Amino acid sequence: MNLILLGPPGAGKGTQAQRLMARYNIPQLSTGEMLRAAVAEGSDLGKQAKTIMEAGDLVPDDLMIRLISQRIGREDCSNGFILDGFPRTTAQAAALDGILAERNLQLDKVIAIAVDEEALIERISGRFSCADCGTGYHDSFKQPVAEGVCDQCGGKSFARRKDDNRETVEARLHTYHQQTAPIIPHYEANGRLARVDGMAEIDAVGDAIVALL
Repeated sequence: MNLILLGPPGAGKGTQAQRLMARYNIPQLSTGEMLRAAVAEGSDLGKQAKTIMEAGDLVPDDLMIRLISQRIGREDCSNGFILDGFPRTTAQAAALDGILAERNLQLDKVIAIAVDEEALIERISGRFSCADCGTGYHDSFKQPVAEGVCDQCGGKSFARRKDDNRETVEARLHTYHQQTAPIIPHYEANGRLARVDGMAEIDAVGDAIVALL
């Protein structure tokens, strides 16, 4: 089963990918993890990517396409894969179509996780975690039982990710709408696209995806 999960930052793509991995025994292919693995392996593609990333530049589409083509040819993808974070543009979507055609593969489903963006901004910007054990909390939805004390480890230090703020989330959403949202019609046209309500409970979202598959 070959899947793509689409949705804006914070929509829950990573969470649902993990659940699908366990259910269907197929790997989640994250572009970030693929790049790090290629660099660690010291492959030719990894060396090229390392040079580009160390210079602070974005890895170009042609290199990412070659990396993904190699990755989906590995044994652990024999039953399928879940792409999370790729494609991000219509050019990447077209290139992915070419990769799959060369391997006589096709996408079974493209799942678009729909969210209310104002609620999404609140969801992300309110997150914080225990600095000692990493347990997650939220300003509105999940405060520690005892104020200022972690429920799990009793730690009293908490931290927030620098990018978990309204301005950054709004900028990431803007980028998503400019670059990634336009690929939705591409998959709608070939009948592969399905939508689920990403504002439902995690289990409900997961059940909805499984029902589509």
